[in-house]
Amino acid sequence: MPSGNDSGETSGDAPTGASSGETSEPDSSAAPTTGKDGPSAGCGTQSGLQSGTKMVSIGGTQRQYILDVPANYDPNTEYMLVFVWHPLGGSASQVANGYDGLKSRSNNTAIFVAADGLSGGNQQVSGKGWWNMGGNDMQLFQTIFDEVTSKLCVDQSRVFSTGFSFGGMMSYSVGFQFDVFRAVAPTSGNLDVVPHDKNNNEPLAIMAFHGNNDTFVTTAGGRSARDQYVARNNCQAETMPVAPSPCVQYQGCDVPTIWCEYNGEHAPWNQMPEAVWNFFSQFD
Repeated sequence: MPSGNDSGETSGDAPTGASSGETSEPDSSAAPTTGKDGPSAGCGTQSGLQSGTKMVSIGGTQRQYILDVPANYDPNTEYMLVFVWHPLGGSASQVANGYDGLKSRSNNTAIFVAADGLSGGNQQVSGKGWWNMGGNDMQLFQTIFDEVTSKLCVDQSRVFSTGFSFGGMMSYSVGFQFDVFRAVAPTSGNLDVVPHDKNNNEPLAIMAFHGNNDTFVTTAGGRSARDQYVARNNCQAETMPVAPSPCVQYQGCDVPTIWCEYNGEHAPWNQMPEAVWNFFSQFD
């Protein structure tokens, strides 16, 4: 999914700071804020949703999402809620085949959601994705979030978003429009394509990934999105290496702010699933 700047150039504004010394684990000492806290309305109820394909109406259009509820779901246990968004031309069913490698690591501690985008396009590409025409995709998120939290037991201080390419763009964007997330983990995205409102400028934890040779969604576009999160999180310019290498964590931030610029083009990094799960699961 090309960025708004399709020059293909990558700027020289890679993270600066300490490049030597031991690689550490990410520091989560700064507790992120979230718009909601505690158990959702669905906790303690027996009318919970079941795993499977669901339909919701958004502005008169039927939209689809796939819900994955732990097999041993207990309505009195608060679960993590993870939204995983598909790339350009992808689908909810594609994502639901493992949820970007997160489901196998979750050990029945998380509820997963994968939604279907709509067809659209710009001057560069077209296909199914998160064009958010008339705000429909943001409405879709809000509708799904409300339905899931009202009928299932969710820990509202542990709601997360991730995805690759167009899914990364959606994750960057929902993190600015909504105040319900504890953290986001976009891969190979930017903030230039998905229309969104910056309703939420409070610090939001992020672990973002981008290939250093990406000319489809340019690395420069990913760095620009990163920089907007660095600014909102009140970070210093200095970074320190963290696992997995070559990730770095910005210092002095209000919340954990991590950038992973790996060696590659427009493709997911093989260390991303483990890194994202470790990042999300640290928050309790």
